[in-house]
Amino acid sequence: MTPTLLRPGTRFLLVTMIVALAACGLDPASRFHAVLDEAWQFELATDPLLATSVGDHRYDDRLPDVTPEALSRRADVRRAGLERLAAIDRDRLDRQDRITHEMLRRSLADAVAAYEFGAHRMPILADAGFHTEFAELPNRMPFATPRDYENYVARLRAFPAYVRQQIAQMREGIATGFTMPRVVLDGYEVTIASHVVTDPATSLFWTPFERIPATIPAVERERLRAAGRAAIQEGAVAGYQAFLEFMMNEYLPNTRTTTGARDLPNGRAYYEHLVRHFTTLDVTPEEVHRLGLEEVTRIRTEMEGIVREVGFRGDVAAFIQFLRTDPRFYARTPDELLMRASWLAKRMDANLPTLFGTLPRQPYGVAPVPDHLAPKYTSGRYVQAAPGSTQPGYYWVNTYNLSIRPLYTLPALTLHEAVPGHHLQIALAQELDGLPPFRRFTYLSAFGEGWGLYSEWLGIEAGMYDDAYARFGRLTYEMWRACRLVVDTGLHTMGWSRQQAIDYLGSNTALPLHEIRTETDRYISWPGQALAYKMGELTIRRLRREAEEALGERFDVRAFHDVVLRNGAVPLTVLEDEVRAAVAAARVGQ
Repeated sequence: MTPTLLRPGTRFLLVTMIVALAACGLDPASRFHAVLDEAWQFELATDPLLATSVGDHRYDDRLPDVTPEALSRRADVRRAGLERLAAIDRDRLDRQDRITHEMLRRSLADAVAAYEFGAHRMPILADAGFHTEFAELPNRMPFATPRDYENYVARLRAFPAYVRQQIAQMREGIATGFTMPRVVLDGYEVTIASHVVTDPATSLFWTPFERIPATIPAVERERLRAAGRAAIQEGAVAGYQAFLEFMMNEYLPNTRTTTGARDLPNGRAYYEHLVRHFTTLDVTPEEVHRLGLEEVTRIRTEMEGIVREVGFRGDVAAFIQFLRTDPRFYARTPDELLMRASWLAKRMDANLPTLFGTLPRQPYGVAPVPDHLAPKYTSGRYVQAAPGSTQPGYYWVNTYNLSIRPLYTLPALTLHEAVPGHHLQIALAQELDGLPPFRRFTYLSAFGEGWGLYSEWLGIEAGMYDDAYARFGRLTYEMWRACRLVVDTGLHTMGWSRQQAIDYLGSNTALPLHEIRTETDRYISWPGQALAYKMGELTIRRLRREAEEALGERFDVRAFHDVVLRNGAVPLTVLEDEVRAAVAAARVGQ
């Protein structure tokens, strides 16, 4: 009998049905773990880049399939997973499984909703996209054996086909009016053109071939380098060249002139979905907008107090202009900015044992944002290491155009991106061996970015803000996140223009005007994500106040932080349940 070859999605659906039938007699926990494992394995198989990023190297020679057929099959599998989850009695699971059940349900439901809204038609943002993710491969893949290099070469050669698939999705976006706004894409071509080189040795994709381990024989090293040269030119460069031509000749001329998500097909419902997705809360855009206005008023009062404290003659707007233009607040060289960031990070390192009972094993480094990203990139970002790799996490600092990188916001930036912010939070999550991989490697913006903003506030307790200007810098970062609640909802539901958003941020924060423009473009191109920061931080601070009031002198900040971080990234509703349960248990112990 001739065997039948099934596509991955079809084969998975068949296996899912067989396993579901076999699991009918199992207890709820066993049935749930079967669903969880199958769902996770399916995500790894269909997204090889995700697999690599979490340390699973079975698919290191492949790229995702984003053809319409593959995306449709993926949605079908996720719908089937939701049906199987619904059939499991969640109340009969233990505490950790109940958390995981809720997170998996949310993840599958949000992925299905994104597919049904057609989000795959826009695989780029104002400062990133599938092509910038691909450019991270030299830093994400292992390079220890000839097989590792052969996998890398295979991916380089697969890139043109991957680009063609993404272009097909973007053409569908053009045809249906689901495109990026034209206004956010000025200068975007640098993120693509930087990789169109004539000499493979000048490509960032060549870097791994410069450090082939000496344990690999010389003849083999030369073979791999020859394969790499050809793959870079015929694969990576060819793919970027095709994408550049499409962007310049076809996509940019056909992008939309509107800016709000509400102007997309079914845009109001799409934005409401994104608000719930990114905040993990059942809130409306209008509720978020009102909360943002309240926070802006509160923070502005604190800023006015600092202006009076330093004896400045003028209002907040004049003080902000002073901060933006006085040379004393800016580094003179990239090295100076990096050294200041490194010093702040090490100072905070010394405070960690007094604030946390559990610390991660993995270290982190401080490095500049890569040149091919820097012009359109934010001031800093944390880049996590793949599990099992020999690389640390990295706190990236943008050294491009130093005149727009103020030193008075550097303490808050460092606490957010490095410690006790994203590095500590993400590295700890990766080391939670008792949790399933799905939990350890899930990143929820409301939790992660909420923790990052809370970490900026935590710097007050750690004594990290040495003068009034640094304190004003922290406030301007908090104001920035409060303004996001107003601006994001204004842009996407209330008809705000790009200039209106820029003016609002410019009059309320001390951010450099260049950063205000790039941030506004980020909010336009990534609806809803910017809401996560302030909504998450407000939740964490509220839960801390509740714990302090309930426990009084018995409140232990180290224990509180360990409770917040012990489950990895979780929805804010789950975090509330966890903290309140821990407080109740502590009160019983009194």
